[in-house]
Amino acid sequence: MLKILTGFAACCRAFDLRVSTSEVLDTARHLALVDPLDPREFKLAVRANFAKSRRDQSRFDYLFDLFFHGIRTDSDDALSPGIDRITQGLRKTLSDDPMEQALVDFLDNDPLAFIDQIHALHTMEERPQKIFKSNMGQLSSKLGVMLQINSIKSKIMALLDQGDHGEPDNAGALREHFRERLDRAFALATEEPREHNDALKEKPRATNEKNQLKDKPFSNLTPLEVIEMRAVIERLVKKLKDQVGRRFAVKNRGVIDIKKTLRNSGKFQGVPLNIAFKNKPPRKSSIVALCDVSGSVWSGARFMLTLLYSLQECFARVKSFVFVADLVDITGLFQDLDINDAIEKALGDDTINRNAPTDYGNSFQQFKHDHMNVLNQKTTLIILGDGRSNYLNPQATILGEMREHCRRIIWLTPEQINTWTTGDSEIASYKTHCHEVRTCMNLNHLTEFIEELVL
Repeated sequence: MLKILTGFAACCRAFDLRVSTSEVLDTARHLALVDPLDPREFKLAVRANFAKSRRDQSRFDYLFDLFFHGIRTDSDDALSPGIDRITQGLRKTLSDDPMEQALVDFLDNDPLAFIDQIHALHTMEERPQKIFKSNMGQLSSKLGVMLQINSIKSKIMALLDQGDHGEPDNAGALREHFRERLDRAFALATEEPREHNDALKEKPRATNEKNQLKDKPFSNLTPLEVIEMRAVIERLVKKLKDQVGRRFAVKNRGVIDIKKTLRNSGKFQGVPLNIAFKNKPPRKSSIVALCDVSGSVWSGARFMLTLLYSLQECFARVKSFVFVADLVDITGLFQDLDINDAIEKALGDDTINRNAPTDYGNSFQQFKHDHMNVLNQKTTLIILGDGRSNYLNPQATILGEMREHCRRIIWLTPEQINTWTTGDSEIASYKTHCHEVRTCMNLNHLTEFIEELVL
């Protein structure tokens, strides 16, 4: 049993599940307390030790079903000689390609190498491309695996047509056995398992048909209305600052902290002159904003950045990045210039090619390599964009890595929920790594979000 558990633990590690040696030993001890022949009890005992969080459970369930039900199903003893003969015959025809060798190991009940190769394929990063952009790197690698699976299948069929299989019905049974295994390998190569994200908050907003300025979509604002909107934002900022000021002004109210009050009374011979309270204002969080500035999305980014920097004293730190195809740090502009001037300069910055096709994957990749250090457990990462990446590689796994480094990720999109899965939208891929996804189309939506963020 311990040998099987260590083999399964190795597969879990290859799939980025953190499983320590002590957890494997704990699992072995726990299995002595349950009936290991009961599938439900066995799975619960292993999952309790191997899956650290709800998000890990989806990958654990995927690997568990593959390892214990997909490839470790005990074959009929009558088929074992035929299976061994086929796998040995395949090994004689193998090239030096590690994927081919991993495929044959997979057929021979050793999935570790193949799982490792497939996971590396799913999480591979596209190389930066300046002229002609595509996601053909990952797609061509997947196509190569599919071709190798078909090649292995042809070799198996040729070997099955040769030699003695024992009983007359064994040839058909062997064909079915290897077909099921190759189908499993094909599914592993083409299907990417997604983590559970039960805590995700989705806040779609109905389209408002009112003519009021606050209800009008950002993309429909005229230049005159943009100027009027600035006055509205100034009043909003003043209101929010007043609310934050009142919150700090009443910090010495609430439930009395008995322990701290008694400790303070020691200075005054036991008289509680200095009363301490438990209710304290929450700590200021730092904000990192990634804003898509292509097309109509930029109008929403303009007003969000205006609000964030107008309320900068309400946060510990605010850092801003804009992107279309490449990521640009514009934090310094807001330190040297007025908010509106900084936004106009960022809009006209030559380093931002607004005519390039939007590439979220490349922008996330640049953030990972150059700016990941700005994220910490007090950081709220805000991403404003429609998630439309022109069918380029979304590289959603990088967003998952960013989630591990920050407190929470909030995605604001200017589109309604019924468009999140249409065309080149990758919101469905990204939202598995977000804590909250909400529609933000006008100033009312943005105001509601900022109030929740600040207060």
